[in-house]
Amino acid sequence: MKALSTRLAIGLLMTSTSLAAFAETPIYQRVDFSTEVARETANDQLNATLFIELSDKDPGRLAQQLTTVTNDALKKAITFSQVKTSSGNQRTWPIYGSTLTSSSKLESWRGRSEIRLESRDFKAAGELIGKLQEKFQLMGINFSVAAETRRQLEDSLTTEAIGSFRARAESVQNAWGAKGYKLVQMSLGTAGGGGAPQPYLMRSAKVMDESATPDFAGGETRLTVNVSGSIELQP
Repeated sequence: MKALSTRLAIGLLMTSTSLAAFAETPIYQRVDFSTEVARETANDQLNATLFIELSDKDPGRLAQQLTTVTNDALKKAITFSQVKTSSGNQRTWPIYGSTLTSSSKLESWRGRSEIRLESRDFKAAGELIGKLQEKFQLMGINFSVAAETRRQLEDSLTTEAIGSFRARAESVQNAWGAKGYKLVQMSLGTAGGGGAPQPYLMRSAKVMDESATPDFAGGETRLTVNVSGSIELQP
């Protein structure tokens, strides 16, 4: 009985000590908030896709024709060092008679080949597009912020956003009358930088003057950096 009483007393003492230690631990006020900074920047990169479609009754000959005309276009683009050029998708498909039945006769083959352009020199890209449109058609153009430009701007906006977060934290601290605060957690997020395809009138070689050069305006994109996190106020 005496041993039981001793163990009970020790248990109560430990519980009292734990409660006292817990009571002495400061309880901080946690606040969650976020800040955001944004900036409009010029789209400085152009991406374009051009294509050509040909027909032939021989699929092998058609494939060779597509390869030849594409290679000729790529050779022509070599002189434009400011423009990065690459071949895109190339495919062929059968053309059947107008009656879609199991006995429909294969009449010919149709093929398509694409060329892709990327450049930060809009004038040079426009000149090359004008030359390629002697045979190719312009499928679409996309303007965006180049990777290097985006990285530099995001670095600047990140510094600004973190400064804004700290200023907000100090405002919360002062408004609450706290002696200070400590950062619990913080996360960064970015948005923007991609451009939507821009509509452009596709004209055939017969209509387009060879001397005509498209005049492109890339527009602007809004880049945003968001900082969200939690602080604990110190009473």
